[in-house]
Amino acid sequence: MPCRPAGLAGWHGGIADSFRDNSDYLHLVGGQFACHPGGFVDHTVEVVPERAAHPIVAGLTSVALHTEQYWVLADGHNQVLATTTLPSRQGDPWAEPVMSPAVWTRQWGEGRIFVCTVGHQPQDLDVPAVRSVVERGLTWASR
Repeated sequence: MPCRPAGLAGWHGGIADSFRDNSDYLHLVGGQFACHPGGFVDHTVEVVPERAAHPIVAGLTSVALHTEQYWVLADGHNQVLATTTLPSRQGDPWAEPVMSPAVWTRQWGEGRIFVCTVGHQPQDLDVPAVRSVVERGLTWASR
């Protein structure tokens, strides 16, 4: 019996901080949560200009938030739609700001993968841009 392609979509740690010891899963999602320095912080998520026409982020440019800011380790197969830049603060072991993917898609076989690391709590979905990206991403991955 042939298998039908399926998509996978997820938000926050539910997709980016799961199955750390499973290389197949890490290849599937394309990134892994490393840390969120500072806990809840003010930060901005910026749409990558070259990806601004993608249906998940179309019409959006940036969003300012006060929530966790994920530092993600990711691979080059991702189509990064939005990034966030973690500053270098006094006492941090890294000397320069670090740009990290915040929203990405990828094709895995015939399936579509959508990952959004933005936010932490259900009320973060009350931010219209965050809610829109998550809703659009779920729809995109399901087709």
